[in-house]
Amino acid sequence: MEVKAFLWKGDHLLLLDQRKLPLEEVWLDLRDHIQVAQAIKSMAVRGAPAIGCVASYGFVLGVKSGEDPHRVAEILKNTRPTAYNLFWALDRMLKAFEEGKDIEEEAKAIEREDYEANLRMGEFGQNLLPNKVRILTHCNTGALATAGWGTALGVIRSAVKAGKEVFVWVDETRPFLQGSRLTAWELAKEGIEHRIITDSTAGFLMKKGLVDAVIVGADRITLKGDVANKIGTYSLSVLAKEHDIPFYVVAPTSTFDPRIKDGSLIPIEERSPEEVKTCGENIVAPEESDALHLAFDITPASNITAIVTERGVIRPVNEENVKKLLSL
Repeated sequence: MEVKAFLWKGDHLLLLDQRKLPLEEVWLDLRDHIQVAQAIKSMAVRGAPAIGCVASYGFVLGVKSGEDPHRVAEILKNTRPTAYNLFWALDRMLKAFEEGKDIEEEAKAIEREDYEANLRMGEFGQNLLPNKVRILTHCNTGALATAGWGTALGVIRSAVKAGKEVFVWVDETRPFLQGSRLTAWELAKEGIEHRIITDSTAGFLMKKGLVDAVIVGADRITLKGDVANKIGTYSLSVLAKEHDIPFYVVAPTSTFDPRIKDGSLIPIEERSPEEVKTCGENIVAPEESDALHLAFDITPASNITAIVTERGVIRPVNEENVKKLLSL
């Protein structure tokens, strides 16, 4: 059975609490938009496409309870500032409401379209890979981060399905360990060969010739092709460029923000220092020490070999090709 991050039940939303994985599979029963907003903010659900889908259902719950639609959307938008799919989905839901459409059907359409987009991206992406490939990935970009199948991890799934020999290096991705907790969990469930590494190991593996490609997801992409993704992505892009290794970004067109020209204009979420000073529930730093927790960084288009979308592959990555793909 394929992994699902959330399940819509008509009058409530079941959400797999990703903070508990891989030790426990706990489902949250969300009954209103406030609970959905809290789940997004606390990272019970994460991954830009999944956040967009879940927020859409949160909008349905809020509006059907009689709340003002614009207020509901605003509360949900205020949960995570960087992931663009959140804003794209809620703007679409507001438009559907204003046009008198069935908002529940609109939310279902957003989920269905994301899943279908992931399958198409998987095919486009796997065609870029050789028959035998060692892939390094960062954070979690699988079924848990989307409506299903995944973005970067979806490409890996599609490559395996196509009969390719795939090995995955899994960056642990501190401080939330989305790689070691979530990506490894998904890969283990599907029997895909992998090995977890600390984030700081990646460069040395590249130097030793043990990485053939880096594949990551995205939380927001600009017109220029600059990409916001989980902190640590920029460092990987620099290392890949230094070692002449292809660096691929996989994301649906709903992740592109046509209002923003380049990465300097993307808002970067800064989360609690306590999340850096702990690992799980264990304190790993002096109480009196402060910490900086930037949740995302910006990878410039010049460091990206190609961006894989459901409409095709952007290569080379530049403003002209981004606009062409988005029909702008």
